[in-house]
Order: sequence, then C-alpha cells, then structure tokens
Amino acid sequence: MAQNLSVVSLEEEMKKSYLDYALSVIIGRAIPDIKDGLKPVHRRVLYAMWETGTTHNKPYKKSARIVGDVIGKYHPHGDAAVYDALVRMAQDFSLRYPLVDGQGNFGSIDGDPPAAMRYTEVRMTRLAEELLADIEKDTVNFVPNYDESLLMPEVLPAKFPNLLVNGASGIAVGMATNIPPHNLGEVCEGLIYLIDHPKATIDDLMRFIPGPDFPTGGYVFNRQNIRQAYLEGKGVIHLRAKTTIERADKGEKDRIVITEIPYGVNKARLLENIAELVNNKRIEGIADIRDESDREGIRVVIEIKRGELPEIILNNLYKHTALQTSFGIIMLAIVDKQPKLLNLMEMMNYFIAHRRDVIIRRTKHDLKKAEHRAHILEGLLIALDYLDAVIDLIRASKTVEEAKNGLMTKFKLTDIQAQAILEMQLQRLTGLERQKIVQEHRELVELIKKLKLILKNPEMVMQIIKDELKQLKEEYQDERRTEIRDEVITDIKAEDLIKEEDVAIVYTQSGYIKRTSLNAYRFQSRGGKGRKGIEMKAEDVVENLFVGSTHSYLLVFTDIGRMYWLKALDVPDAGPSGRGKAIVNLLELQPEERVRSILAVKEFREDQYIVIMTNKGLIKKTRLSEFKNVRKGGIIAMNLKPKDSLFMAALTNGKNDIIIGTRMGKAIRFKETRVRPMGRQAAGVKAIALKPKDRVISMIVIGPEDKYIFTASEMGYGKKTPVEDYPVHNRGGQGVINLKINEKIGPALAMVGINEDDLLIITVSGKVIRIKTTAIRPLSRATQGVRLIQLEPGDKVCSIAKVRED
Repeated sequence: MAQNLSVVSLEEEMKKSYLDYALSVIIGRAIPDIKDGLKPVHRRVLYAMWETGTTHNKPYKKSARIVGDVIGKYHPHGDAAVYDALVRMAQDFSLRYPLVDGQGNFGSIDGDPPAAMRYTEVRMTRLAEELLADIEKDTVNFVPNYDESLLMPEVLPAKFPNLLVNGASGIAVGMATNIPPHNLGEVCEGLIYLIDHPKATIDDLMRFIPGPDFPTGGYVFNRQNIRQAYLEGKGVIHLRAKTTIERADKGEKDRIVITEIPYGVNKARLLENIAELVNNKRIEGIADIRDESDREGIRVVIEIKRGELPEIILNNLYKHTALQTSFGIIMLAIVDKQPKLLNLMEMMNYFIAHRRDVIIRRTKHDLKKAEHRAHILEGLLIALDYLDAVIDLIRASKTVEEAKNGLMTKFKLTDIQAQAILEMQLQRLTGLERQKIVQEHRELVELIKKLKLILKNPEMVMQIIKDELKQLKEEYQDERRTEIRDEVITDIKAEDLIKEEDVAIVYTQSGYIKRTSLNAYRFQSRGGKGRKGIEMKAEDVVENLFVGSTHSYLLVFTDIGRMYWLKALDVPDAGPSGRGKAIVNLLELQPEERVRSILAVKEFREDQYIVIMTNKGLIKKTRLSEFKNVRKGGIIAMNLKPKDSLFMAALTNGKNDIIIGTRMGKAIRFKETRVRPMGRQAAGVKAIALKPKDRVISMIVIGPEDKYIFTASEMGYGKKTPVEDYPVHNRGGQGVINLKINEKIGPALAMVGINEDDLLIITVSGKVIRIKTTAIRPLSRATQGVRLIQLEPGDKVCSIAKVRED
C-alpha cells in the first residue's frame, strides 16, 4: 500500500483543484451560454418540460413533477435550487419575456415566497418553445447526462437571442455576469440590420436597440453610459422609478405617486426604508405612505405635508432609497466553453453564427430525410409500373427474404426500396393512391433541389435567419416598458422634474418667503377688494412681490450690499394664503441683514447687467456673469457709502433707458449708457438729486415692450402714463413730476413699466388683487390716478408686480 502513495506539492494540488472547481462553477452553474442565453439548470428544466409535452397548448403539470424529472434525469442537485430556477422563469417582474407559464402563487415583487412545488403548476410559454424548435432535427449536439443513461442538449437551437432579450446574472469564481434584458422587437430589428450590414457600428445598432428594457419599466438615464457599456461589454447605467406629482385640490395634500420601480427592487422593502427614513427624520415633509398596488400594476402614494415641496422630497427619496439605483453591466458569457467578455456587436454576431449552424444542420437533416423518402417513393413507383410482375414474383416466392432478393435483382432496387414494396398496403394499388405517390415524389424532388441550393448558398441561409427574425418580431414584439432619457443623472435638478410655470414670489418684512402659481390668482376689476394672498403675522407687511419662473435662480440683494442666490424651487409653494418659510432657513444671512431686492434669472449671460440703486440715489451697473459664482455666505454686490443702503436691483441689457421714481412723486429718465459697467465692489455714481426727507421708491429698466409707466400710491390709487411723457435728462438731476400726491392718495409707493400686462397688487394686511391694466385709461404725469383697490380701514398697498402678457 505504501508503494501506491506519492508525494505532491500542497500548493500545486490546491491550485489544480481550485481551478477545476472554478471552471465547474463558471461553465456548469453560474454563467450562461452565448448561444441560448441559458445556464445549465434552466436549459435542463426547459428540455424536461419539452420531453414531457408540457407545451403552451397542453394542460399544466405540477411543478413537483417537472422538478422531479429534472433532478432524476439531468440535474442531480437539490430540489429547492431547481424549483427556484423554475419559479424565476415564470415571474414577469424577473424576466422580460417569461419562459414558463405558471398557475398558482409564484411570488411577488414584494419578495413574497412562492407556494410549495406540490401546489403550483407550470407549462412552457409559446416563446420558450421557440428556444427548442427543431431540436429533433439534429440541430444541436447532445451529451450524456450525469450517469450516461440519457442524452441531453449541450445548448438549445434558440430561434431568438435569449441572452440579450431576457438578460442574465450570476456570480462565479473570480468573475460575474450581469446582462440587462432588452426589447425583443428591437433586438430582432438590430439583428436584421447587422445581417444586411456586417460592418455596422455600435452607433448604427443603437438606432434599433437604444438600450435595456426592464420588465418593471422605469427610466434609464444617459445614453452615453449605455453606449459605453455596449462598446466595452461593461459599464454602469442608472435606473429611476417612474413617478408623478399629483397637485392637490383645495384642502388636500400633494402626492407623489410611484407607478414603476427600478429592476430588481423589492417594493415592500423600499416602502419600509422610506418609512424608516421618515421616522428617523432623515426625510421630512411626508405625511403618509400607502401601497395601492393591485393586479393592474404598481401604485404607491406618498402624501406630502402642506407647504412642503414635492420635488425636493422626491430628490431626497432618489438619494436615500432604491427609487434610484445603478445597474452594473457585465456582458460575460460562455463562448466555446470559455468565459468571455463581449460587447453588443460580438453578442449579436455569435447568435447569428449559432443560428447559421442550426439552419445548416436542420437543412442537412431535412435533406437526408427527403432523399430517403424520395428513394423509397422511386421504388414504389417502379413497383406500380410493373405491378403484375411484382405480384407474380411475390406470390412465387416461398419466403420474405426470397421475395426481397427477387425484387432487388429483377428491378434493380435497393434493400430499403424492396422492403417498402413488401410492406406496401393493397390500398396503395388504387389509381388515386398512385397519383398521390407521384405528387409526393415530385414535391420531394423540388424540396431536395431547394435544400441543396440552401446548403450551397450562404446568402440563402442568412435570408432564412432574417425571415425567422421577422416572424418572431411580428408574433412577439410588444411596447417598450423602460423609457430612456438623455439626461446625465448626476446633473438632474429639481427643476427638471416639474413643468415650468410662472409664479408670484412674495417676501415679507419679517423675513418670510413663498411662491404661488399665478393660476391661483383670478382676475378682478379695478376697485375690487382682492383675495387673501398670504397669512400675515401681526404687524408683518409684504416687502417684495415679483413674478418669476419655477426654473429661475433668485438673486437676493440685501441692504448691506451683499448678494445671495437660491433656486426658485427651494422656495416653498405655500398657496395663495400660506405663510411660506423664513428666508434665514434658506440663506445664511448675517445678523440684522435685511433683504431689499430679489431678481429672477435663468442663466448668467455675458450680455446682461445688474443695475443696483441705493436709497441716497447712487446707481451702479455690473455684468450679470460676475454674480454666477456665489459662496454659501454670499458675495459683495456693491460697496456702500456711510449711512447709505442698497434699495433695489434690476436686470438690464446695457442699452435701456432707466426711470427712477421717488416717494414725493418725482421721476428722472436717463440713458443706461450714461452709467459705465463697474466691478462688484465699486460704489456707483449719482442717479438723482433727492430733496430732504425724499427717498427712492422704484427703478424701472424700460424695455421695448414697455409703453406705459404705472405708478401706485400707498392708499390704493394708481395711473398709467405713456413713456414718451418722461423726457430724457442727464443722470444726477432732480427729475420731473410723476404723481400729484396728496393726503387722499398718499405718497408714491412703486412704479413699473407695462404694456398690456396684468398687475398683482398686495396690501399690508396680505390681500392680493390681480387687475388688467388695459382697463385703465392713460393719464398725464401731473395727475393723481384712479382707485385700484378698495382698502379696509388702516390697510395700505405695500407692493405691486407686473405679470407678463403671455
């Protein structure tokens, strides 16, 4: 016994044994074959169902019966593993095109387990049968099973590229695969194009196959990432749930509704995660979460607290939950019994090569069968031509063998032909049967010619592949479920998630800011009482009211000459009567710093300017682009002189006229070109000479659309005056009369340039009225105007804003 022992290196033995194990896992368990896209267990399950006749048009069979056949005949492993593989092939949320038609409980997208195999029933889907079509025609190689008692297919003939269509995932030893599913119709179109254009590029193919198509729908972002993965065989794509924001009716809450989730996400676990984040206050603003999903599809409703911004909450959900995930693409498959990383072009070419081999082998099989049958028919026709002689010879023969040899010798027949004549039934001797034999022989001759032509002509083989792909596309194609978006997901902002609309933005003296859709304010005739526009604290007043877009940046200028910015979407949509949010919670203002002016801009263009006005009549012009890089603590917008403060800022194109109005009813108009551009830290130049106790109330940058100057007083009076009534002077003068003020109308409050625009007028008590300026007739400068709003005792107008015509 000692003589049979040999000394081996432990290191070498470990290397060899581990390599054998690794190859076994890679090839025999975890990585799919490029030809049919199946791992061994899935292939064996389908073949076992095919063998038992469990096709789509036959009755269901118990899952336990199929699992038993697979284990006993082809796959000697645990029944749980085989049943898990069978179940996954029946789940429409796991496979884009299920290969098994299940009856019973096969689990759910919530992670519920399937029923035991003794309860569930299965059969193949029609599409799965296309994987095994023509398998009986020697189209693929068969190999012995584990005990060499049976044969099983090495791969399936696979009429469609299952690996691309249904994808695959698996972890082997030292490698893994993760191939996303695709739309069958798109893949078929891409394959047809590639057959016609063998030198096609990835970009050419992406015109037909734009990207993955997951069974659970959702969004895939960034086509460039998809292209990179298709080009290199690996990459990362980002998936996002399909959500909608349902705006609430009066008295109800806004809702975020989720109708599709990223592939592979467990819905129940997702909702638990959201609830946990809400309970831990990681995400605020969610009032309730409800799962209203049913057989029709997914519907998860997230109710938002009043005053909160659904877009911001949605962004937080994307950031902290599986509503947004990444999918790492690794297109690894078994090619000629070796694992290989493939790009999209290679995967498609390997499938085309596989189908070419299948069709050639099928054609050879059909040819062999046709030639065999034609050969027999030729013998039968000879017998029918010499029927009496054949009958006499058979009757004269003492044995079957003697009759067969006699036929072969006398009529020069082969053994097969002679045997067929001896086995021929007497009914075949009728004239009608003879005609059938002649017709069948003629058809076989034509078929043989056609089959031989196919084998000689590679172009005909490729045409057959195309025809089969077209047929598959017509029978099985469906609508794409996953929407592909061009945006780069890292650049997705909150404003990209909602429709752009004009909003009124209100800022109060006590520092609260809110936004409200203009649709919330209905028109009233001048002299109306207005409606409640904001819930005011005692002694609070509206200080700033202007119209912007939900996609705007808000440039916030303060009295000490600093500038901050925030996005309009960061301002809460509090509705017409809501109070809003303290601006100190949105900006890092310094102690005692007060907001004086807020501008809405979409982009920081080089050809636009910010004109800044101070209370003491100084003006400064600076390029808008100098304000685009804002630090968290703000930046200097203007260096102020002692005892002066920033009053307001406006956006210009550098070539406008500017009108400045004062509280005592004066106004001056001058060319903006009279103010040269300065840096952010400059102090500015004189715009108007003010009398004692007078101060600036408005600065208007006159645009080509401004036909009138509208002036409002504190007591609710106002007028519109043609722009031409304001003469152009040099800056620095005292100006001309703009409004004839008295105790009845009060001092001038604000001025704005208009054409046929609407006006929002807001009072100290928080009432808002929207009026059409076309209903007000033009008046000259030296007039007091007409009543705009009926004020309650003690109330005053505190702000006005123009609403664009469109």
